[in-house]
Amino acid sequence: MNQAADFDLNLLRVFHAVHNARNVRRAAELLGLSQPAVSHSLTRLRLALKDPLFVRATGGVSPTAKAEHFARFVEAALKTIDLALVETGRFDPARSERRFVMHMSDLGEGEFLPGLMEELDRDAPKVRIEAIQLAPEAVLGAMEQGRIDLAVGYLPQLGGVHHQALLLDRYVVLARRDHPAGAGLRTRKGLGKLDFVLVKSHAEPARSLLQLGLDNRIRLTVPHFAVLPEILARSDLVAIVPSRPGRRFSQQFGLQIAEPPLGLPPLRVGLHWYWRVHEDPGHRWMRELLARLYGEPDTGQRRSTLAR
Repeated sequence: MNQAADFDLNLLRVFHAVHNARNVRRAAELLGLSQPAVSHSLTRLRLALKDPLFVRATGGVSPTAKAEHFARFVEAALKTIDLALVETGRFDPARSERRFVMHMSDLGEGEFLPGLMEELDRDAPKVRIEAIQLAPEAVLGAMEQGRIDLAVGYLPQLGGVHHQALLLDRYVVLARRDHPAGAGLRTRKGLGKLDFVLVKSHAEPARSLLQLGLDNRIRLTVPHFAVLPEILARSDLVAIVPSRPGRRFSQQFGLQIAEPPLGLPPLRVGLHWYWRVHEDPGHRWMRELLARLYGEPDTGQRRSTLAR
C-alpha cells in the first residue's frame, strides 16, 4: 500500500478525525463508525506508514511527530476533495454549511467580524467562520497546506498569492481624553516627552518610534491590542494605532485621537488567497462579500492581482 493508487482514501478521513479529536471513541462517533472499525483503520495506516501515528495519552491519544507532519497534507487533501464534490459549479450561501478559516490580527477581528457575522446571519445562516492568528511568516505555508482559506490584513511580505485591496488606513496617536500632554500629543517634540505602549504583533509603530528616536520611550510591550484601550484609559501612556480601530477604541473607552506628523506610510489592508481556491465559487462569494462590506473605492485596486 505504498503506492498512492493502492491507498484507501477513507483511511485519511479516519486519520483526520482521530488527529482532531485526540480520542478514538470520539472520532468514531464523529465518523458514524464503530470504535473497532476506527481502530482497524488505524492499524492499516500504521502498517502503511511504518509509524505508530498515535500513542496513548491522558484522556485519549497523542500524535507522533510523523503523524503531525502527515496531518498537514491530509487536511489540505481532504479540503480539496470536499470542495470539488460540494462546491462544483454553483454556491448557494443560503443553504451552504461551509466553514471558512481566515487569518487576521486581533485588530482585524474587531474591524471585520461583527459586520461579517451580521451579514451571514441574514443571508448565509449555516456558513461558519474560524478566525485564527498566525505569525506573518507562517501565513503562506498555511495557505499552501490548505489550513487557511483567506488572509485579511496588512501583509506586505506575502508574495506569490492573489491579492485584492480593501481599504487604506493611517496611523494616529491614541491617549486618554484628559491626558496632561494636551497639544503636545500633536507634535513630534511633544511625543518625545511621552511614554508608549507597543503592541508586538504590529510592526509599523515600532518602526516609527525607532525613526523618531523614541524607541527608548517604550515603557510597556504587550502581544495584542485587546488590553490596550483600558491601559491607555487608566494611565498617561500613549500608543500609535491605525485610525479605524483607534476611532472605535476612542468611542468605547473615552480616549482621544491625535494626528502628529509620524512619517509612516498608509496601511494597505487587503484580502490574500492561494491560487488553488481562486476559481472556487464559494471562496469567490466570500471575497466578494468582504469587498462589498469593507472595500473602499480609493484603494486604487478593486480587482484581484497575483502578488509577486
